[in-house]
Amino acid sequence: MEARSLKTINNLFVSKKPVLMGILNVTPDSFSDGGKYFQIEDAVKQVEKLINNGVDIIDIGGESTRPDADCVSEEEELKRVIPVIYELKKGFPDIFISIDTYKANVAQLAINAGAKMINDVSGLTMDSDMVCVAAKTNCPIVIMHNRGIPATKPDCRGGSPTRPTEVLQEIYHWLQTQSQCAIKNGIKKENIIIDPGIGFGKSAEEDLYLIENLKEFKSLEFPVLVGPSRKSFIRKLFPEKKSKDMIELVVKNGADIVRVH
Repeated sequence: MEARSLKTINNLFVSKKPVLMGILNVTPDSFSDGGKYFQIEDAVKQVEKLINNGVDIIDIGGESTRPDADCVSEEEELKRVIPVIYELKKGFPDIFISIDTYKANVAQLAINAGAKMINDVSGLTMDSDMVCVAAKTNCPIVIMHNRGIPATKPDCRGGSPTRPTEVLQEIYHWLQTQSQCAIKNGIKKENIIIDPGIGFGKSAEEDLYLIENLKEFKSLEFPVLVGPSRKSFIRKLFPEKKSKDMIELVVKNGADIVRVH
């Protein structure tokens, strides 16, 4: 089976909208699928399934950011992700791989192994060398808003907003500042993707408000990535709804890339 040949993020957007980013967690403790794809052979089978279902990007992560997750050492994260990348490149030479990490050295070694994109859930705040890696490798990078890692630290979560516009303004200006800082430090504008960080330190109401107002981020002039798949806020606010319904909503509201399980 042959995966799509996607050499740059610009070609990716020409080929298809919305772009689907398939999640591959090679962790024992991720919130939805922890342990399922920890073994390389299971990871390869899952990627084949994702490609058959129309996924364009495979986003590989070796550290869980779920609530109460433990931090993973750089050495352990590398043990988890690098062998999988090598194996996937053997089986699917043209596969477009993203590395989901906030550690610069993990990103660099993943790119050396065949990854073509960085998904930094810290938005370039956890490792000062990440900007240098993204600029030097000239690869697309996702800058995600995050009030804390793990995703919902008690001291960084928002409450039900009395003035929801303030939530949107906070994240808009943060993404604007981070993206401009990235450009000043050598990252090309066309390589930047922004993500409002659904589920990362926000309340369920804030998450929904952000999704309802995704188009506001368009004026920043970057592709917008959103990851609503299997997030707990959907069950809290809409027990009868499924992830598919929220995915359809984020596409309708302007998401360029949707991160899915």
